[in-house]
Amino acid sequence: MAFMAYRKLRMHLMEHWVKIIVALTIIILIILSIWGMMSLESFYRNLTIAQMPISILLAGLNAGIFVFMYMIFLQGGFSKIKQTTIKGENVNIHWDDVIGMDEAKQESLEVVELIKDRTKLLKIGGKILRGLLMVGPPGCGKTYLAKAIATEAGIPFISMSGSEFTEIFVGVGAARVRKLFKKARTLAYGYGAAIIFIDELDAIGRQRSFSFMGGGQETNSTQNQLLVEMDGLQDKDCNVIIIGATNAAESILDEALLRPGRFDRKIYIDRPNLQEREKVFAYYFKKIKYDSSIDMARLARQAVHKSPAQIENIIKEAALIATRNKKEIVGQKELSEAMERIDMGLKHRKHMTKEEKEMVAFHETGHLVTMYMLHPTDDVFKASIISRKEALGAVHSQPREELYTHNKEKLLADIKVSISGYIAEKIRFGTTSTGVSSDFQKSMQIANYMVWKVGMSEAGYVGDYTAIPENLLSEALKERLNAETDKIIQNCIKDAEALLKKEWPIVERFVKELLEKEELEYDDIEAIFNEYGKGHNFKKSE
Repeated sequence: MAFMAYRKLRMHLMEHWVKIIVALTIIILIILSIWGMMSLESFYRNLTIAQMPISILLAGLNAGIFVFMYMIFLQGGFSKIKQTTIKGENVNIHWDDVIGMDEAKQESLEVVELIKDRTKLLKIGGKILRGLLMVGPPGCGKTYLAKAIATEAGIPFISMSGSEFTEIFVGVGAARVRKLFKKARTLAYGYGAAIIFIDELDAIGRQRSFSFMGGGQETNSTQNQLLVEMDGLQDKDCNVIIIGATNAAESILDEALLRPGRFDRKIYIDRPNLQEREKVFAYYFKKIKYDSSIDMARLARQAVHKSPAQIENIIKEAALIATRNKKEIVGQKELSEAMERIDMGLKHRKHMTKEEKEMVAFHETGHLVTMYMLHPTDDVFKASIISRKEALGAVHSQPREELYTHNKEKLLADIKVSISGYIAEKIRFGTTSTGVSSDFQKSMQIANYMVWKVGMSEAGYVGDYTAIPENLLSEALKERLNAETDKIIQNCIKDAEALLKKEWPIVERFVKELLEKEELEYDDIEAIFNEYGKGHNFKKSE
């Protein structure tokens, strides 16, 4: 303890020696001035005191000019950095606060243990990790996890964003990197270790470009300096760990950053799975007052592919809605509305004619019935004929579980659901509206993708034809591929039309309910299908 106290004292002296010398000089000058004044006769003493205010003013002006020039020319000027340095105990993000990334936490725990006890590793000749790269989508907790590492290890945490190194002046970014590492080495000397966290690493870590025109020179020099500084972290007494975080694909980063000795370990942080989402909901619910009857498992199923940050935002939005509605607790209704507001946008009721509103109701019902009865992976959670954004109505659906690849049946079902609004309009009114444009666009994109990229045409065309330059494809081949795309669309129209005509009584019932209530929740939708014996227990092969 005494040794660590000595090192911290020495660290502070090293870091603030200029301030200490200036303070001592001022104190000595004040003492000498007082001693000199006491030796003067009363007349000269009074004259000196009378002149003192103007002398102090001039001295202050000269000092200000000197300090300004010193900071610009001798202390980095534009290269001055605004890094945030926090002591580990003050970061105050613990392992229990990091939810929804169990595997990433386990990987990071080893880093903490190595920071706390390097002796075991050094005994067998090993080296401490120098760099840790976190890769994953935004809002999944990369910064949170880095702070938790600093808290658990009890060491200083220096946080910066990659964009803070980027300037139009060549050499400024490199100077900021040098200052950052100098600061980290000083803190590591005093506290035994220190963490540098660089968020959005891709801003300075992208693959370097070399051009005779000089393009990208500043970014290249900044990255080169980062590489040099990371290579310089070899001194065992200088235990500095670099943690980088990026939302970009790993392939975007320069290979030199990823080689062993720099970012030694990579942690891939993905969106939470079903069980982890349930834990995230439970964690954030502790921060608000909520209805104990809320089904968190159901909320977790509705929040497929959502990040912890998005889930936190849902709960915050639900609390605001409850407050606006003068409620003391958050209920299922507020949570549902919060999800819709975030995913689908704010409601804004438009004045529509009776005929137009009825057409919108049939359009959305076409989507709803086809989704519920034909889709193999997705469920309908809400149907609405209230305008949101540019849409006059919406059917809100979510996958029942995480799927990372899509089979042919799922893609065909997506097409059928998209064009079923058009089909419902045509069956009921004998005509269609411009509201089908976005549905057609989505349908054509999926069908084109199936034929041209992933070999899902009935004619057996296998391969990614988009990888071939268009001028190398014969017109005959293009015509055949486009014909297969159209064939998929036409077959999906036939299947969706057959379903809607067969289940037309259900369609009309949903239209009636939508026109009366404007919105139907999951339980309302399920209840109506159960009335007709078509609930989730029915076999889709019927």
